[in-house]
Amino acid sequence: MRIPAVMLLTVLLAACMGPDGSERVNGSVEVAAGQPPADASTVNGGIRIAPGAAVKAATTVNGSISIGERASAESATTVNGAIKVGEGARVAGDVTTVNGAVTLGRGADVGGELHNVNGAFTLEGAHVGRGIRTVGGDITVGAGSRVEGGITYEPTSGFSISFGKHVPRIVIGPDAVVQGPLKFAREVQLYVSDRAQVGEVSGATPMPFSGDQPPAER
Repeated sequence: MRIPAVMLLTVLLAACMGPDGSERVNGSVEVAAGQPPADASTVNGGIRIAPGAAVKAATTVNGSISIGERASAESATTVNGAIKVGEGARVAGDVTTVNGAVTLGRGADVGGELHNVNGAFTLEGAHVGRGIRTVGGDITVGAGSRVEGGITYEPTSGFSISFGKHVPRIVIGPDAVVQGPLKFAREVQLYVSDRAQVGEVSGATPMPFSGDQPPAER
């Protein structure tokens, strides 16, 4: 389900409130390994999930989320902040931020969707189960990564964020696979390795490249 930024903010604020209406946490949250899985939430502050730890929903409004190596979470959501999923870590559901980058380390596995409005996506030999959706973020599907569910760039109408003259850059690296359609509702630069596999492309013209990286941004 697609959630507008304002609605997402409202949902997050509600998620960070206790049953009596008080804030559960206002500041950073640290989750150590060995604790029983529970929700990790805050309003103003980051969330750090230690290597090997487990949480249910990781939710913040103003702050980043870091999921350590081999850690697990049911979902990860923020409004303003980056999300990093470490090597071998697992997120069962969606990874969502409005303004922020998303990085998946080698062997990381996201069962749901990656979604933002603005901010780069970087996959380093990782897997995404239900696609990538954005308005203006750059995307690097690194060597050996796999994305099921395709890639979608939504139109900028309805969003108050100004992207200036930036043209998003999408790189599908060697031995990467993107299953499903690649749909672009705005101008992009799409580079696809001659060793990659991608689904049907609409709204952009793929530019093939050989080697590890495409040419520098023009």
